[in-house]
Parts: sequence; C-alpha cells; structure tokens
Amino acid sequence: MNQTAQLVASTLDEETARAEVYGVLAALYYAPPPAELLDNLRVAVTEAPAAGAVLEASWSELVGAARRLSNEAITREYETLFGGVGKPEVHLFGSHYLSGFLNEKPLAALRTDLAALGLARDEAMPETEDHVAYLCEVMRYLIAGDDVAVANLTRQREFFASHLQPWATELCDAVGRHPKADFYRCVAAFTQAFISVEMQGFDMLT
Repeated sequence: MNQTAQLVASTLDEETARAEVYGVLAALYYAPPPAELLDNLRVAVTEAPAAGAVLEASWSELVGAARRLSNEAITREYETLFGGVGKPEVHLFGSHYLSGFLNEKPLAALRTDLAALGLARDEAMPETEDHVAYLCEVMRYLIAGDDVAVANLTRQREFFASHLQPWATELCDAVGRHPKADFYRCVAAFTQAFISVEMQGFDMLT
C-alpha cells in the first residue's frame, strides 16, 4: 500500500503526511482524478491510530465516496462542477473569492510572493497560479522541499495565511452546497477539516 493509501492512519511522520495530503488535494482539484489515485483511495485505511483523530471522519467519507462511485461518475462530476465552456459552476481560483473577479490584484500579489520563493508557473500549465491545486502544490513544496531557506515552517505559515486561508473555506462551502456535488462534497469536507487543522497548527507557532 503506498503513501496515498495511508494518509490518515500511517507511520509516516507528520510533515511527510502533511505534504502528501496537499499533494492529493492538488491532484483532486486540478483535473478529474486519475484512475491510479482513485484506486489508492479505495484501498485506503480509514481508521486513525488514535481515537477521535480530527481528520478521520471526513477522510472516511471521502474514501467511502471513492468506493461507491465509478471513475466515470467522478469524472463527470468534476466536469460539471469545475469544467465546461465559459463560467464554471464553482470557481477554483483565489482571485474570484478574494476580489470577485479573475486575474485581479490577489493574483499579482501571489506572483510577487512566488517570485520571492524562487517559484514560477510552468508555461505548459494553462491555469493561473491562484488555482487551488497550484497553491496546494506550493504548500507541498514548502513542506517537503530540500532548500531549508524556503521549505520551512515560517514560509509555510506566511504563504498559507496570505494565499489559502482567506478563501479556502469559501471554496469548500461553494462545493459543499452545490446540488450536483457528491464525491467533491466529500473532497471539500476533507479539505475544510485539513485547512482547519493547518490553521490551528500555524496559530500555535505565533
């Protein structure tokens, strides 16, 4: 069983587990989940080592949804919620939630901060950097990267507080209340629980 299948109940150290969660969330939000990821979810452990673990319930619901729904149904749901031509049912870009419009000042501020971290968008990626999947990938890098001048708790806290915390809850709420959300309602609930844990953890550092 690989790391993805052991996200909640595993022997991975906490920092590695955090990085893995951000990586899984990035994959789930960037595109319809690939078959390998869904297969891993379906065989994932759902019971945490300690009773009452904060993420256990929402993780169990997500795994249950993956087991209950076919790959095709999950792909259709992704396209219904986030795809399509023109305005999507649910936006995945931070600028939409922070300013009401795409490609606005929050995106410019994000690009400045990314440049300070030595990061830049891959030109092959059509989405702007404020896509939630991109931000999750940045967080994964800041946790698991080898450059300790960049990959450290201080940078994680600053980036999270500036570019994810202000709008992630609103995104999760938008997904959760959409009548056609099923699998992604569970993804949003798990995201919300994880973001809450991250907020509490960073608050303890101040």
